Amino acid sequence: MDDGRIAGAATARYARKKETILSAATAILNRQGVRGMTLADVAAKVGLNTTSVTYYYRKKDDLAAACFMRGLERFEAMVEEAAAQGTPAARILKFLDLYLDLNRQVRLGEATPLTSFTEIKALKEPLRGSVIGAFNDLFRRVRSFFDDPSLAHLDKRQRNARTHLLMEQVFWSGTWLRRYDVEDYGRVRDRLGDILLNGLAAGGRTWAPQALPDPTPSSHDGLAVEGLEWRETFLVAATRLINQRGYRGASVEDISAALNVTKGSFYHHHDDKDALVAECFERTFTVTRRSQLDARGLPADSWTQLASTAAGLCSYQLSEHGPLLRASSMGALPDALRHDMADGYARGWQRFASIISDGIADGSIRPIDPSIAAHMINSMLNAAASLGAWVPGLERDEAADLFAKPLLTGVLG
Repeated sequence: MDDGRIAGAATARYARKKETILSAATAILNRQGVRGMTLADVAAKVGLNTTSVTYYYRKKDDLAAACFMRGLERFEAMVEEAAAQGTPAARILKFLDLYLDLNRQVRLGEATPLTSFTEIKALKEPLRGSVIGAFNDLFRRVRSFFDDPSLAHLDKRQRNARTHLLMEQVFWSGTWLRRYDVEDYGRVRDRLGDILLNGLAAGGRTWAPQALPDPTPSSHDGLAVEGLEWRETFLVAATRLINQRGYRGASVEDISAALNVTKGSFYHHHDDKDALVAECFERTFTVTRRSQLDARGLPADSWTQLASTAAGLCSYQLSEHGPLLRASSMGALPDALRHDMADGYARGWQRFASIISDGIADGSIRPIDPSIAAHMINSMLNAAASLGAWVPGLERDEAADLFAKPLLTGVLG
């Protein structure tokens, strides 16, 4: 074998091994986050020692950044193909088609795992800046889906909000697609696309959400009466930090420092960080439940009830008591705690689905898939927590019209 063929074979082996490491690291990164992933875990998964992995990626953050960049490259390829379609609606549907096909391949073991982007900000500089820059480039390419004379009525803020909404619907779908067999993905695509393009309202219904009472938890919701105001402040600060840095990235020291209290004060109220995260989730469930129940109590049709709770919770994310804890924080929780928190989210999802089912029955909501629509509303509410990053200067009273309304009435409306 000549030198060129030897070098070519070595390069191919190097590339294959690198892909194997990236695939293993992505699975661990999705489950444990940047802080929780270790080179030793990755090495063990691919049958190497840690030193061998460092031959390809010198530091853990280098490997995590490579996982994010590879994930972005895969999405960029899908976006480029979708953007070639002739209309905004066709671009959106093609994007859904391509994503669901790739997700199907992953489920069948024919493709490597998709990367979750929830912990990009947990990277250290300068890698964080590079990855965020690449993510912003992807965002701009998806925003080009809305470049069309028929959408001249949408200003840049509205296009940014709808781009964020569309991307998060795709990213979030990975958490609930596991409930469906891959043979059902064609039906899922049709339902997703129909809701994104046409909304939920039946003919003649307009966007007119009603104001609901403040759903912030109080003593009668089961939280401690003693020091309630301080406890609420603590939970809000912890939620914001965990949303920003992830479960593993937000340490007890960081949370205590954000409130200018000692670690001793923290442990006076919580046994450990898991207990705090559980309480942050319970607070999120309480806020969601109160808003949903208050909406169901309105003397109005189910469409108005749904619009009211969706608008209220979207606005709440930007209030002084917001945001709510993002569901992505569940991924790194211990198994037992993650199961309990997933049940809490499922109850909120089921309540949305029930309101939608009632609306289909009373004729105020179109015949759509209540289960998928409820997942999409949950996705919108999760994404609302970071809406301000894409719409600078966003005010709380603008959030519902910019973000909840497009989902419920159609993103091209």
